[in-house]
Amino acid sequence: MAIYDSHWILTLLILIPVFGGMACLVLPEARAKHVALVTTTVLFVLSLPLFWTFDQSEAGFQNVVSIPWIDAWGISYSVGIDGISILMVLLTTFIMPLAVAGSFSYITKRERAFYAMLLFLTTGMIGVFVALDLFLFYVFWEIMLIPMYFLIGVWGGERRIYSAVKFFLYTAAGSLLMLVAIVALAYLNHTATGTWSFAYDEFLALEIAGRTQLWLFTGFALAFAIKVPMFPFHTWLPDAHVEAPTAGSVVLAGVLLKMGIYGFLRFALPLLPQAATHPTVLSVMLMLGLIGILYGAWVAAVQPDAKKLVAYTSVAHLGFIVIGVFGLTTQGIEGGILQMVNHGVSTGALFLLIGMLYERRHTREIADFGGIAKVMPVFAFALVVVGLSSIGLPGTNGFVGEFLILVGTFQTHPWIAAIAATGVIFAACYMLPMVQRMLFNSLDRDENRQLLDLNRRERLILVPFLVLIVLMGVWPGPFLNRTRASVDALLVRMQTAGTVGAEVVRQRQEPPPVAFRSNAEGE
Repeated sequence: MAIYDSHWILTLLILIPVFGGMACLVLPEARAKHVALVTTTVLFVLSLPLFWTFDQSEAGFQNVVSIPWIDAWGISYSVGIDGISILMVLLTTFIMPLAVAGSFSYITKRERAFYAMLLFLTTGMIGVFVALDLFLFYVFWEIMLIPMYFLIGVWGGERRIYSAVKFFLYTAAGSLLMLVAIVALAYLNHTATGTWSFAYDEFLALEIAGRTQLWLFTGFALAFAIKVPMFPFHTWLPDAHVEAPTAGSVVLAGVLLKMGIYGFLRFALPLLPQAATHPTVLSVMLMLGLIGILYGAWVAAVQPDAKKLVAYTSVAHLGFIVIGVFGLTTQGIEGGILQMVNHGVSTGALFLLIGMLYERRHTREIADFGGIAKVMPVFAFALVVVGLSSIGLPGTNGFVGEFLILVGTFQTHPWIAAIAATGVIFAACYMLPMVQRMLFNSLDRDENRQLLDLNRRERLILVPFLVLIVLMGVWPGPFLNRTRASVDALLVRMQTAGTVGAEVVRQRQEPPPVAFRSNAEGE
């Protein structure tokens, strides 16, 4: 269809949630959730053909437009997608209708404002993934922050104000550093060309001295590290997850955390390749990613609160993605992008399951459950499948991403990969005991004997997650194929800068026989 060859599909994906959010605010309270569900479902249906119409052989941006916005400063409405951003856009549109549907019985107060905030948040998230003007990117980045602040602060738990303010301060501090780096790039471009511009392609053409690149990379890296979040900038995450409403936790884990990694791949690495591949920078990023894997797993293993346990697993999973990206290999980066989708699916489903259980028992303490598989068999089946996906069981989506990350990292940093591989073992040490204690211990509490299994709405919400877990686990090729051209172009750019090691060059010329890579050739 012609619309999928133009920018209009991306523009519609940005605008539709805005109109849906405004409709939620003016319509009667009881209609808000239905308007939000219809809006997000339409959004997903509209976005899905992008997966098939996307030209996977093209490394550049597609569906591109650049319309002048603020001429005096060279700011434009410039959007487009490539192999790095298309999966993130589709992940966003996939998660949102399920998060909305999961809130139908959870949210009973201020429903109009709640669903409006979710829709405005959707606009910000999609905008971040498609923006090709750095000023526009920053606008969407900040737009995204405000709805999430209110989702936590208004509809969260007992410590919601503390958690919302902490989330806001951490993210805002990182955003200001990123803004300084963006303005500095615009100034350097003005110095070189005589005109002001925030266009991504013009920044790519800049020649920036090595020391200046290091300072600019620091500004971007701190903003993105906070958003990931990487150790030691992770402390806002457990509080935000625990206090956020179920939909807030699903969106936070499913989409928002990926924006930090996306920022590295889209801006920090290609715009500042010499700084990104400086030996010291690589060592720091890889070590922080490795610490995140181990620390996140160890802390998760001792959490009494199921929701907090899942929150700390995000620190560990995102640590894997960080080492995959900064291993600077095709397999590592492709695995990192795929693992971003995998984490959004499996962790989003975990938060939904915990939210469904909380609606019934009003507690998230693992010790308060036991043996509920006897009274909630469908819930138990879903939790086991999603839990196995989270720990990377072969045949599930989590295995493919982690395997590619470890294979790619091993080619350039074998000892980092070897230590990181122990994180897979530690993942079993925190996830399987939680599943056992909640589902298969003695059913010795009267409250648990009265629990009702998942209803039809809840089952319909979980089915898409379970299907993707299996589909991406046994047939990852279509997803990997769409990332490959953009990943190769990124690595070529970094090699052209003369900063990527000889091992990466050899690896690109003679790719090792990785099973998932060869399977990906045919769809």
